Amino acid sequence: MKLGSYSISELTNKTVSKNGIILLVGPFSVRLRTRDRQFVSTLRDLYLDFSIGSADKQIIDFHIDMFSPPNHRRWIKPQINFSIDGLFPFSPFSVSHATPLFEWGFNWCIARNAQNYLLLHAAVLEKNNRSVILPALPGSGKSTLAAALSHTGWRFLSDEFCIVNPRDGKIIPIPRPTPLKNESIQVFRNFSPDAFIGPLFHNTRKGTIGHLRPPPSAVEQQNNPGIPHWIIFPKYQSNSDTNLISLDKSFSLMKLASNAFNYEIQSEIGFKLLTTMVDKCTCYNLVFSDLNSAISQLNTLADND
Repeated sequence: MKLGSYSISELTNKTVSKNGIILLVGPFSVRLRTRDRQFVSTLRDLYLDFSIGSADKQIIDFHIDMFSPPNHRRWIKPQINFSIDGLFPFSPFSVSHATPLFEWGFNWCIARNAQNYLLLHAAVLEKNNRSVILPALPGSGKSTLAAALSHTGWRFLSDEFCIVNPRDGKIIPIPRPTPLKNESIQVFRNFSPDAFIGPLFHNTRKGTIGHLRPPPSAVEQQNNPGIPHWIIFPKYQSNSDTNLISLDKSFSLMKLASNAFNYEIQSEIGFKLLTTMVDKCTCYNLVFSDLNSAISQLNTLADND
């Protein structure tokens, strides 16, 4: 059953039980337990189309608990903890920021524990059965561009992680909610007024954050891997023209490696994966300030390459 099939009361009862809920997200199964009803409500809205697994049938990748500290912080300026397997990797957050804490904690779990994959910091989308990888540093406009593409006919595979299967070099989708930050929230709302963005969380460590719910079609296809075809390094630059500039492959390899979470850990396997990927893909820099113009350039590329 999908998360959206349950009422808030039903989900709250499940999350306080011993087994919690088993959320199936991309290649991962997450057992989540919490007592925070507001967090459960927001989680339901953002993960509406994801399936819930069975504790009897699933091998759990991450056992996540989100509970208030056992002290006065349960009532005075309430806080919430993120724990995995009994470990507390972060300081407590305000209970009002439970959702950003869960999303950042989920990222931490993947980056720390999913070492059987090559992990790149990149968004991934697909058109005409060919995937574009968008590696970028924070502030590049990657998430905003990926969100816009996902609402203009491109299949959304991921925002935060490009997960590469070392066995075949294909990309494993993980179409989680996209965190839009600060000014980009209104930019995207202007671009796609009907898209669902959850509640805004102000004064987080990254400013104001709103999470964009992934398209239902992306979740339905999350078990279908992507085939790398383009590597494009996006960079938002105020008042710039849109320029898609071809890149040398050796430079692209170095730049892509710098966006990897575990390239050194993967060692020879990681090097071979990246070199094969770069060899098979065409590589570009994309400088843009206007979303519509950037999307037009990428659509032209996808339809004519």
